[in-house]
Amino acid sequence: MSKFNKIITWLSALAVSALLLAGAGFAQKRLDALRIEHKLTDTGPVENVPPVVAFTTVVLGSFRGLLADIIWLRTTTLQDEGKYFEMVQLASWITKLQPRFSGAVAYLAWNMAYNISVTYSSPEDRWRWVQRGIELIRDEALLYNPTEPILYKELGWIYQHKIGNILDDANLYYKNQLAIAMMKVFNGPDANWKEYAAAPKSQKEFLSKYPPQDSFWKALSAAGFKSFEDLNLELRKTGLMPQSFVKALNDRAKEKTIETALRAVWLREEYKLDPREILEINRTYGALDWRLPEAHAIYWATLGEKRYPHGTSIDCERMITQSLHDAFMGGRLLMVDKDKFARILTVPNLHVVDAVTRTYREAYEREKVSTFRNAMVNFMKDAVTILYSFGNYSKAQEYLDKIAAEEPGNREYKKSLDEYVLKQWAEDVSFANMKQASDFISGLLFQSCYFLAWGDRDAANAHERMARFVYAKYHSDQKGSSQRTGLAPYKEIKKQVTESCLKNFPEPVSKLLRDQLTQESIKKEEQEKQDKQ
Repeated sequence: MSKFNKIITWLSALAVSALLLAGAGFAQKRLDALRIEHKLTDTGPVENVPPVVAFTTVVLGSFRGLLADIIWLRTTTLQDEGKYFEMVQLASWITKLQPRFSGAVAYLAWNMAYNISVTYSSPEDRWRWVQRGIELIRDEALLYNPTEPILYKELGWIYQHKIGNILDDANLYYKNQLAIAMMKVFNGPDANWKEYAAAPKSQKEFLSKYPPQDSFWKALSAAGFKSFEDLNLELRKTGLMPQSFVKALNDRAKEKTIETALRAVWLREEYKLDPREILEINRTYGALDWRLPEAHAIYWATLGEKRYPHGTSIDCERMITQSLHDAFMGGRLLMVDKDKFARILTVPNLHVVDAVTRTYREAYEREKVSTFRNAMVNFMKDAVTILYSFGNYSKAQEYLDKIAAEEPGNREYKKSLDEYVLKQWAEDVSFANMKQASDFISGLLFQSCYFLAWGDRDAANAHERMARFVYAKYHSDQKGSSQRTGLAPYKEIKKQVTESCLKNFPEPVSKLLRDQLTQESIKKEEQEKQDKQ
């Protein structure tokens, strides 16, 4: 065969191959459409995924499911052998190989947060595994499968139950770590959500606002930072804007704009929290405390509801109502323990009381499930006592009237407000959990401060005696489990509640309270001097 004929043969073969590949491409598109139309596979084509996921999907094809099964068996073996660290990478591989298999990912995350975490004795190690469970869903699974409610429900459950409840001996450590992490992002107890929501959504969008000749870049260079990324890393490391940059910029308004933007991007990138969604949630339910796990559970359940393409998800709906209930009972943070991470002090978030009732009622009317109505009535009973304890007597009376309207045949709700609440106290103290006991004590101390401000020392002393009684009775009932369910020392609780009253009472009342406390302190010093003589 001549050289010319060989060239013709090779060119013909290449042309035929190209035609066959093109035909295969067209056929593949049609086959993909038929697979989806006739529901022949649960691992259909995936979109909007990183290159590594797209690569394994195309190269492995149908074999990716088999490989995922093999890796799953490997994770089971490793867990049986107590070799946990490799499981993090294997769980990530399973998620990438089967991005639509949401049930498997939900289990893997739950397994890390619940089963593996409790095999460790130190709170630090337990917290790392709880975080790994959160990150598997939040940072990976939801990226590939953003409309699957089971993922939102499982992620919210880790916040609501694992971190928010008291069943894990390390629960106080988890709560402290979450609160401290959020305060580091906010640089305080809360963020200005309107400003965060209006800030750039990404680093790219942020940088587009500052051209090369802008004073931002000059200040960055003068402060010794080689790049924007160095400034960003320093902020995330310390939680504070570097003073060298602040001095070089010398523009307070611009500094605030830059800092707000960087913190908003930090929140989006690391914690996947969208300030616009948070702003909407606060407007819907009332201002939540985003240092606490209940707020995060509500966030993820709300996103699950919004992104679910087939109506409402009853699991997400239940999580919202339950977490709102918990947020009312103990949804305002007063104190964290930055040294030992062993104590935390919360009080009720009274701002959400109407939202809780409304959400229960709407869920009942939509789902026609009696548990929602029963939960609403039980919540209103608790609300009367809590509102009364914290001095909101008109709102407490309003809720007592609401219960009477819901159950008109029950004479219990025809009693006066004072009579009803005192009876509830006697019953509730005997069966209180940690949050409820903390609420009772904080509420009584709040009232004690209120009466003291107005000079009614008898009433103030009576309420503090009741607070001491509740504290002592709760600890007496919790013998043997105080490490897991114990409250902060009584003096510490009293100090934090008193400081909160001084800060949050109207200025005239706050001044009266401060004067009364000063007088008490002087009398105490005089009494101590007399005792020594």
